[in-house]
Amino acid sequence: MTLDSKFIDLKSVPCPLNVVKCKLALEKITKKDILFVELDKGEPEIMVKETLESMGYKLDIVKSEKDWIRFKVRYEFS
Repeated sequence: MTLDSKFIDLKSVPCPLNVVKCKLALEKITKKDILFVELDKGEPEIMVKETLESMGYKLDIVKSEKDWIRFKVRYEFS
């Protein structure tokens, strides 16, 4: 992680609360910053990924474990 990055752990946080928490975290940082998010695999992963991508963010998988995944979230500049 870099100096311009933030981290939130949303493992065990149910849908749609994890989506809301991601949006709130992204509102608190600049569009140049990076947000690292850890989520449970399955529905939380899918819901957060689809929602953030529809908002113009790019999600890259940083780490993938058996039950959870870590995404690097950054704004996709046009």
